[in-house]
Amino acid sequence: MRMDTRRISPLDRFITGLDQALRTVCAPAHSERASPAAGVSEAGISAQQKAAAARLMRVNHAGEVAAQALYRGHALSASSPAVRVQMERAAREESDHLAWCEQRVHALGSHTSVLNPLWYAGSFALGVVTGLAGDKWSLGFVAETERQVVQHLQGHLARLPAADAQSRVILEQMRVDEAAHATQAVEAGAAELPPPVKALMRLTAQVMTRTAYWV
Repeated sequence: MRMDTRRISPLDRFITGLDQALRTVCAPAHSERASPAAGVSEAGISAQQKAAAARLMRVNHAGEVAAQALYRGHALSASSPAVRVQMERAAREESDHLAWCEQRVHALGSHTSVLNPLWYAGSFALGVVTGLAGDKWSLGFVAETERQVVQHLQGHLARLPAADAQSRVILEQMRVDEAAHATQAVEAGAAELPPPVKALMRLTAQVMTRTAYWV
C-alpha cells in the first residue's frame, strides 16, 4: 500500500496559521510544563499590590501573544526546513509562557489585553516579512527580540510587589527560557541587526507594553 507523501502546500500552512492565531487569541492557553507558580505560597498581598502585579502580567501576556505570532510568521516564511522546525519548537515553548501569564492574570483578578488580536496580527506580519529577508536575518531578529525581552523581564522583576512570589517565579523562568532562545538563534547563524533596526524594535515594544499595561 502506498503511503500518502503529499507535501504541505502554502495554502495548508496558511490554514494552519489561521487556526493557530484563533487558538492563541480566542482560546484558553495550555502549557506542556507546569507553571513555576504551582505550589508557591504567598501571603499578605494587598488589593493594590494585586492590581499593580496584574497590569505587569497583562503586559507579559501580550508579549507572549506577540511572540507566538512572531515565531509562527518566521516559520511560515523560512526557507530552510531546519530553521522552520526551530521556530515551531520555540513557539511551542513560548506557549507555556502564554498559559502561565494568562493563569496568573486571572488569578490576580484581572483580564488580558483587549488588543491581543492587534498584537498578534502585527507581530505575525513582521515575522513573515523578516523571514522573507532570509533566514540569517530572521534568526537575527529573534535573537535581538529575545535579548530585549530579557531586559524587559528584568525591569518587571524589579517592579513587582515583593509579596507577589508567584508572579516572580514565573517571570524568572521566562527570563531563563528567553535567554536560551536568543543563544539558540545565534548558534543557528543569526545576523547582527543594524543599530537603527534595534532602536525601532525597542520603540515598537514600548508602544505595545505601555498600551497593554492599561488595556
